[in-house]
Amino acid sequence: MGSLALHAGIAAASPFSGFSGAPCNVPGMRAAILQQVNAVRATGADCGGERFGAARTVGWNEQLFTAADVHSRDMAASNYFSHESLRGTRAYQRVEAQGYRWKSVAENIAAGDFTVRGVMDAWMQSDGHCRNIMDPGYTEIAVSCVSRPGTTYGDYWTMVLARKL
Repeated sequence: MGSLALHAGIAAASPFSGFSGAPCNVPGMRAAILQQVNAVRATGADCGGERFGAARTVGWNEQLFTAADVHSRDMAASNYFSHESLRGTRAYQRVEAQGYRWKSVAENIAAGDFTVRGVMDAWMQSDGHCRNIMDPGYTEIAVSCVSRPGTTYGDYWTMVLARKL
């Protein structure tokens, strides 16, 4: 297993070569992530000493997926790990570039050899990630995971959470 990294933040896809076909080769990733996020939102969670009660379910959004995928692919292509791209773009700018008119937006990122369960467990054990996932103000999400052998982490995960205007 390679190195692992996590980072939480608040705040037009182009093709790249050298990536695996399926998102980190995880069959059914969308359904699994959505199921796990909604399961934890249904029961509530403690995030760094702050109790979040049950929150309504979130739905999957393709515009958010494209924004997440742009970032995961860019991190993998340029071998970096940050909310800010090497060109200076942030999560809200990637979301806006997809035509999503947002009221609120957040981004969780992770890098390394995670399974869907593993990345969700890691995000839920991190105060900032957990708060983003449990925030009742977010109504839609999407997650992208992109693999690129030979990079520092191999797998680059981006979760975008948002609420439309």
